[in-house]
Amino acid sequence: MSMNDPISDMLTRIRNATRNGAPEVSMPYSKLKQDLASVLRREGYVNGVNVEGEQGPDRRLILNLRYGPDGEHVIHHIDRVSKPGRRVYSQAGSIPRVRGGMGICILSTSKGVLSDRECRKQRVGGEVLCKVG
Repeated sequence: MSMNDPISDMLTRIRNATRNGAPEVSMPYSKLKQDLASVLRREGYVNGVNVEGEQGPDRRLILNLRYGPDGEHVIHHIDRVSKPGRRVYSQAGSIPRVRGGMGICILSTSKGVLSDRECRKQRVGGEVLCKVG
């Protein structure tokens, strides 16, 4: 399967795994995906991020998914915003709010991959990768 948009693939894997109540989800490794996963961890959407395997195509990124005490979903929806066919950029002052501040936007900025909160604090904008709520 050719992959034009590995970020969309990652989000779909997370979406499917949470829907099925899976404890973790695995995907092919990339630096960008690891950065994105780190933001999800910092913001409390996943419990852990691990990289397995040596350099190369066998390398995998594993996310330990998080659920509430009664098994309720922490990630209700996770959607791609900027796509390969239509990039979406936002300045620091106009980063969209997700679910009235209850969710987050994840942006790729000059200072790395950051959540909307971190972007506002550091006053940087960038490409809006996805929204999580």
